[in-house]
Amino acid sequence: MRIAVFSAKPYDRTFLTRANSGQRHHLSFFEARLTEDTATLANGFDAICAFVNDCLDAAVLEQLHNGGTRLVALRSAGFNHVDLAAAERLGITVVRVPAYSPHAVAEHAVALVLSLNRMTYRAYNRVREGNFALDGLLGFDLHGKTVGIIGTGHIGLIFADIMHGFGCRVVASDPFPARMLNPLLSTCR
Repeated sequence: MRIAVFSAKPYDRTFLTRANSGQRHHLSFFEARLTEDTATLANGFDAICAFVNDCLDAAVLEQLHNGGTRLVALRSAGFNHVDLAAAERLGITVVRVPAYSPHAVAEHAVALVLSLNRMTYRAYNRVREGNFALDGLLGFDLHGKTVGIIGTGHIGLIFADIMHGFGCRVVASDPFPARMLNPLLSTCR
């Protein structure tokens, strides 16, 4: 299968090429974003691989279809940038990433909280300059603080669990029925 990869970054090239080793797919990487102006780059490709900033509206899908594309593979969980009705009308199959690792996303969010609280970014730069002064670098204990979380989906629940482990009181919005919620939220201090 010939696949045109749009919005390709060096890491996309590395990982997709590695994933394709031993396969018979021919990958062509384009740094350009997929738009109405760049859709003709996919002429003759069976599939395109798109990212979140690529445009997959009806006009682009029409061009892809006219160029022979029958599969759109998204490198994202979200698909709000795809006109699904147009894809269905044109007979183009759209597939996506079912989910990202909710643990990785929640842990990264915690890393950002800690970096802001302990001013790690500022400390790092100071140390590089040979400045080991603590002035302006003191954070505060997270233990005993209240953490507000908007959304208790997979990521939100894991983030709540981690913050609970820090000894935080967790307050969260609840987009799901109570029976689906992790019991963690009802046992927080």
